[in-house]
Amino acid sequence: MPPTDAGTLGNDEPSSSTGWATTRRTICVELAGLFNELIRFETELWNGVDGRLRAEVDLPLTWFEPMQVIARVRPCRVFDIASELSITIGGTSKLVDRIETAGYCRRAANPADRRSSLIELTPAGKRLLGKATRAFEDELQTRLGSVVSTRQLEQFHATLGRLRRANVDMDDTRTTA
Repeated sequence: MPPTDAGTLGNDEPSSSTGWATTRRTICVELAGLFNELIRFETELWNGVDGRLRAEVDLPLTWFEPMQVIARVRPCRVFDIASELSITIGGTSKLVDRIETAGYCRRAANPADRRSSLIELTPAGKRLLGKATRAFEDELQTRLGSVVSTRQLEQFHATLGRLRRANVDMDDTRTTA
């Protein structure tokens, strides 16, 4: 869907006032441009935040994200992390292995399901996550909060959430069809 005059993605038809043309071919080209901007932005944002975390607390963003989930979700299983981060269970398990080997989390037997384990942060993991969270939040403020208004961030967040839910629904429909 093209953006509405309010600057958010909506159900409105394309109009000349939005800068989006009315032909299907042009809309597809503009959607491809939007796709490219989203992907490049995600990559640049990821690299910037990852660089800050590595420089300040020697923690890659690939470890920070699952550690956030482990701290927030109680009890936490590999499945929970994979679901929250939209990554595979196998990849998540290997990632948790690395975080555990570094001493930042530990696995314990799951009394409710012998096939899975429960994961928790170690005291060292909790301390590191606290330091990393401060750097993470500061970097997001620098890269996002200082660039656009709170209202624009809220609209962008809502739009991305809507698009993610729609894509998950489409993927679910395709796999069950």
